Amino acid sequence: MGAGPTNAPEEMHFELVNDRSAIDRAETDLVRALEERDYPKASHFAVRLAFEEAVMNALRHGHRDIPETPVEVHCRVDRDRVRIVIEDQGPGFDPDDVPDPTLDENIEGASGRGLLLIRAYMASVEFEDSGRRCVMVYERPDPPAG
Repeated sequence: MGAGPTNAPEEMHFELVNDRSAIDRAETDLVRALEERDYPKASHFAVRLAFEEAVMNALRHGHRDIPETPVEVHCRVDRDRVRIVIEDQGPGFDPDDVPDPTLDENIEGASGRGLLLIRAYMASVEFEDSGRRCVMVYERPDPPAG
């Protein structure tokens, strides 16, 4: 008989460069923490996708000119929420300047889709330190009525 889900929070820290295997390992650790706290499969998908998009944005845009410098990632997973902080050392950006990829004039552009997905799946997304720090919070969905 299994021990059941844990209620204890888990804190994780990663220093990531553009190395696919290291990013995959971080994502696997994050999803394992969700599984251990009995988050539904849809939550695994949502958190993993937002994590992937935010890390890749930090590496691709923030660290474009400093590719060997790691992006700092801090995650806290507890019973009711997941908090992910991704911080880069790049020049920063203003999220309001990122084109809306749903507008007709931007539909074929490559910019803004990652932010759109992050905002769609996270309960809150804030950019601090001139856009160099992304703070995302995912809240456990209400259990289905039964």
